[in-house]
Amino acid sequence: MLSTGFMIVSLLFRLVALLFLLRFVLQATQADFYNPISQVVIKGSDPLAKPLRALLPNLGRCDLASLILAWATGVIFIALISQGALPITSMLGLGLVTTLSVLVDFYWWTLLFVIVMSFISPGNSHPVLSLADQMINPLLDPIRKILPTAGPLDFSPLVFILLLSILQNLLQGLVR
Repeated sequence: MLSTGFMIVSLLFRLVALLFLLRFVLQATQADFYNPISQVVIKGSDPLAKPLRALLPNLGRCDLASLILAWATGVIFIALISQGALPITSMLGLGLVTTLSVLVDFYWWTLLFVIVMSFISPGNSHPVLSLADQMINPLLDPIRKILPTAGPLDFSPLVFILLLSILQNLLQGLVR
């Protein structure tokens, strides 16, 4: 029962952190503000992000309020599961690692979803797919510039998934 409760609490905190991270990524990548998914993320994060945004101005395209709220969610999660037994510096560090892990997982699964959907339904303009493309393409473009072209095949998503997997392993090693 304890592990089930932990999984539920972990999922809830990861979803809240993901909400704030999505808000950050949407603004950083200049994704379509009027996409229905974007609107859900904005409306869901506004109650906490808007007041904090009044104190923390954006740095260019970086929404510091959303980023700090995502990090705070990770820190609160670590404080709950450690029951306050860790020093605050450890909680801050592990909260950052947890938040980065949520972001890496999001990109990994989103990229996998986009790859699968490109085979199943190429050229689909569903709002979820178009938003996912807008959030992923800025990260794939530097890889595309390095990799040689292979005709119609794009190997940059495979390289990016490999890099994300390596990063996730590093983050899991830090938690241990």
